[in-house]
Amino acid sequence: MLKIKEAIVVEGRYDKHTLSQLVDTLILTTEGFQVFKQRDKAELLRRVAEKRGLIVLTDSDGAGFVIRNHLKGIIPKEQLKQCYIPDIYGKEKRKKTPGKEGKLGVEGMRPQVLEDALRRCGATVEGETTERRPAEEITRLDLFQAGLSGGENSAARRKAFLAAQNLPEHLNANALAQVLNTLMTREEFLEAASELNEGRNLSHERSAD
Repeated sequence: MLKIKEAIVVEGRYDKHTLSQLVDTLILTTEGFQVFKQRDKAELLRRVAEKRGLIVLTDSDGAGFVIRNHLKGIIPKEQLKQCYIPDIYGKEKRKKTPGKEGKLGVEGMRPQVLEDALRRCGATVEGETTERRPAEEITRLDLFQAGLSGGENSAARRKAFLAAQNLPEHLNANALAQVLNTLMTREEFLEAASELNEGRNLSHERSAD
């Protein structure tokens, strides 16, 4: 079991139950959209974030991103770490039908997927050292030059890049640079973007043939 310094906030009790099998830390819930209405819940999250830091781990669907963005608005950026699960399609065992977007939520993730996501977001694991953030960061200009924002077909290119990096499709350009800086160096990003471009060019060439 991973002993983590930061507290973690998830959407609901089933997410909390799944995560509690993997980590030893304080796990809080938003109770879905209730965090928008309950001032005491929001205040608790602020206090916990200020005291020990807070990892946001919501589902990868649209509703999860609405909650994530709300938390970004009420808690200082430096007190938050954004943890993203990949888009994996399927249905949780307890449910009769898949969710609206057909994606598994936190409760449906395998333990290794959750552990990888927590490590990638920079969770502070007791007894382990955290790598320092690289001096040269990935910027919005890098995203633009790679064709992932602000240009023709950038949304489609960004979606393909997110899929290749096992990141959720709802991740927008504004958050992408911040997320990538927790996952890879600038050199690794440029290489991944180059591989994506080469793959797309090869696909276009085959289509032309």
